[in-house]
Amino acid sequence: MKKILLVIALGISALFTEANAQKQIVFEGVTLPRTINFENKTLQLNGAGSRSKMWMEVYIQALYLSQLSQNPKEIINDNQEMSIRIEITSALVSSGKLTRAIHAGFEKSAGADFNALKPKMELLKGFLADDIKRGDVFELSYNSKDSSVWVTKNGELKGKVPGFDFKKVFFGIWLGDNPVDEELKNSLLGI
Repeated sequence: MKKILLVIALGISALFTEANAQKQIVFEGVTLPRTINFENKTLQLNGAGSRSKMWMEVYIQALYLSQLSQNPKEIINDNQEMSIRIEITSALVSSGKLTRAIHAGFEKSAGADFNALKPKMELLKGFLADDIKRGDVFELSYNSKDSSVWVTKNGELKGKVPGFDFKKVFFGIWLGDNPVDEELKNSLLGI
């Protein structure tokens, strides 16, 4: 009888483990959900990669889309919900370092349009100004209903940056023709 109960318990445990494995993926020690919900839409994990500075991994980033895609131009120009998820993996990351890195990538992505979009970049930097510690998770999600990028930290909404023009340049930081990291771009695209 004990053996039968043990086999049943192991079988049930295996089913739950398999179900959880299908809902999550572990990437370089960070557990990523295969889907996230944003404004009543289910976004799917398109790809994930790590960002390193000076041979040190600083964060794991994942791209979530309404429909999976390997076409960066389509993703940038798509007016559908999507999200960038960043999990901080180094205690050396501060809000100042993160905002400077995003600012530099944004300036590179915007090119000649940077000055027109600079006030929106400053707004974003304000939403990222809180202290940052290892394990913090940022979701920067585009909402097509109000054409804005929603900034959340550890599940708490910090604010919204308006404009489809901002969204295109923002996602271009990692997916544009001149991304901050070509290897990370390919990882986010699942290539």
